[in-house]
Amino acid sequence: MTSAAPLVRVSTADAVTTLTLDSPHNRNALSTRLMAELHAGLASAAADPEVRAVVLGHTGKVFCAGADLSEATGADPTVGPRGLVELQRAIVDCAKPVIAVIHGHVRAGGLGLVGAADLAVAGPASTFAFTEVRLGLAPAVISLPLRPKLDPRAASRYYLTGEVFDAAEAARIGLITSAADSAESTDVALKGLLDALRLGSPQGLAESKRLANAEVVRSFERDAEELVELSARLFGSAEAQEGMRSFLEKRPARWVR
Repeated sequence: MTSAAPLVRVSTADAVTTLTLDSPHNRNALSTRLMAELHAGLASAAADPEVRAVVLGHTGKVFCAGADLSEATGADPTVGPRGLVELQRAIVDCAKPVIAVIHGHVRAGGLGLVGAADLAVAGPASTFAFTEVRLGLAPAVISLPLRPKLDPRAASRYYLTGEVFDAAEAARIGLITSAADSAESTDVALKGLLDALRLGSPQGLAESKRLANAEVVRSFERDAEELVELSARLFGSAEAQEGMRSFLEKRPARWVR
């Protein structure tokens, strides 16, 4: 019997570990297994003294579609949101800078990965949306890394409307570091960041990251448990069950007017 192919591919070269989300069958959704593999990859990179940075990339047209809705119900409704909190915190706490490289669509929980990353570059095929509001949910636990970084007016708009926006807007509102106008210029931007990070000392990078993430860490320490409970309550609600069914059945939810 052969083992299942990994959902996160790991490679290390030139002092950089690349973690590639490779679960195209569900649009790189945050399944229990994918999150566990991503945790393991981060831990391995953090423990390697030769690694200076971590790149978080993806295969296919979707960076990450958010929660795996097929796992959204269970005996303990806090398991999913708590798992995402722990994954985001692992990205924030990793002593190595983490760069998200986005060539596709990012939705809902996937935005939490982008928000937790220290740097993020996105190409012209990228789109972003906080789709939770259309499913009877709210961007609860992903707000832990995002609220300290996002422009407040933009957060209000996109949390409430669920509108899709592009990479240039994502950069304007603080969701990503920079937007590139081609796949090639995305690679150039990434190379520039990595070349700069390779000049940093391990101690300098770790402590500088800690300073930059001070407000994000405070957000986790202050609000994590409350937002896990909120997320669990919303996922278990009748409205969210209808929202998720309507999404899977590709029809408007009953509240749409």
